[in-house]
Amino acid sequence: MERYVAFDIGDKRIGVAISDPFNTYALPSQTYFRKGFKEDVAALVKIANEKGATAIICGLPVNFDGTEAIQTEKTQRFIDALKEQTSIPVICEDERFTTRMAHEVLIFEGMRREKRKNYVDALAAANILDGYLAKIKSTK
Repeated sequence: MERYVAFDIGDKRIGVAISDPFNTYALPSQTYFRKGFKEDVAALVKIANEKGATAIICGLPVNFDGTEAIQTEKTQRFIDALKEQTSIPVICEDERFTTRMAHEVLIFEGMRREKRKNYVDALAAANILDGYLAKIKSTK
């Protein structure tokens, strides 16, 4: 049975989300606070293994018009290192607007700015994974 884990990779934090057992929707899981490149890659491999992931979905940031940005290159380097450290397939997914949507949800819910940073990345990862799940459902 397929099980997906998604990562929203940022410079300071990485949001983590996991698919439900039926791959119907994504659940925000946790926010990982970055420590160092190699340690971060190892930690994400460990998280994916602990969650029983059969595939890893990584958000790839691009500009509004779909062109690559500086953050795209940094994230791609991280994804490449992740692919080298695990046998789990790693898939890139467009992450445009996922963090903005996450912020809007948390603001709507009345969460204070100081607390949002603890949740916004995991919610953004869930948005990335929801997009991927919708895409694979539409191809079946």
